[in-house]
Amino acid sequence: MEKEMLQQVMTAPGEIIFRKVPVPQPQENEVLIRIMEIGICGSDIHVYHGKHPFTKYPVTQGHEVSGEIVALGSGVTGFQVGQKVTVQPQVFCGKCYPCTHGKYNLCEELKVMGFQTTGMASEYFAVDASKVTLLPETMTYDQGAMIEPLAVAVHAARRPGDVTGMKIAVLGAGPIGILVAQACKALGAAEVMVTDVSDFRLDKARECGADHVYNTKNRNFGECLVEAFGPDKADVIFDCAGNDITMGQAIAYARKGSIIILVAVYAGMANVDLAVLNDHELDLNTTMMYRNEDYVKAIELVNEGKIHLEPLMSKHFAFRDYLAAYQYIDANRETSMKILIDVQK
Repeated sequence: MEKEMLQQVMTAPGEIIFRKVPVPQPQENEVLIRIMEIGICGSDIHVYHGKHPFTKYPVTQGHEVSGEIVALGSGVTGFQVGQKVTVQPQVFCGKCYPCTHGKYNLCEELKVMGFQTTGMASEYFAVDASKVTLLPETMTYDQGAMIEPLAVAVHAARRPGDVTGMKIAVLGAGPIGILVAQACKALGAAEVMVTDVSDFRLDKARECGADHVYNTKNRNFGECLVEAFGPDKADVIFDCAGNDITMGQAIAYARKGSIIILVAVYAGMANVDLAVLNDHELDLNTTMMYRNEDYVKAIELVNEGKIHLEPLMSKHFAFRDYLAAYQYIDANRETSMKILIDVQK
């Protein structure tokens, strides 16, 4: 194996360099992974633009990954060299109240690789075996790199409880919105409706199995709800856009006593009608990342053919073209869904 490897570093907003560093040696209970694919997500783009409130520079990015095990540290069991894997990028303390009550995704000291600690945008990455999840041999590395965002969607889809038989509305047809819609259907929802202001993205939602799609740039959201589901409207509304317009639509038109789940990260302070939320006894809930069971379920759903990831894969870039990938996203905002970095190319 090589002694040195390339590592991506974002030195400042919009600036990326590559440095040669030693290939890490897996320590006790660690696994060394040859990173194959990295997905770029909305939070990465915020870092690129200098708009992520909890990330400092320089930072090595990369938190949506797939790879191959190339070495095992002492004490590691349950893994073998050559296996396909993905990594859960949360770094948690294990001692605070959420951690000791099964909710380590809400750790009081939570850090995420690629944001508050070193990410996986390197040719090799050593990580504690507890954060490594096996992928089926039949799964592609492209699919493996999308398990992380799919786990976000699976966790969100489980937040209302059992969605079996429910009618679901999803506002926002970005990658997460479309994955939430698919996760709800895969977990038993009866019908799913997706809204956006982009026909391109709505076509992607339809391709991925959405029952109803509406462009709310020229249609009233409330009318769309009734047209899709009848006068009882949706059982759950997921806001995967995260702005005052979409949250305002959800609150204004939700069936009284129903559930709204905020999935997207709000860019600023919200200005929404809490009086109506209160008057209609709406349950406004939120969702934060995922836990191991969400990864396991995400892999299972892909393996069973219940989730379609390929329509969301927009373009591949070689590892050294990381900056060009961001430039491409900026130039193709509407049509860029999931951009993947081929680390070994």
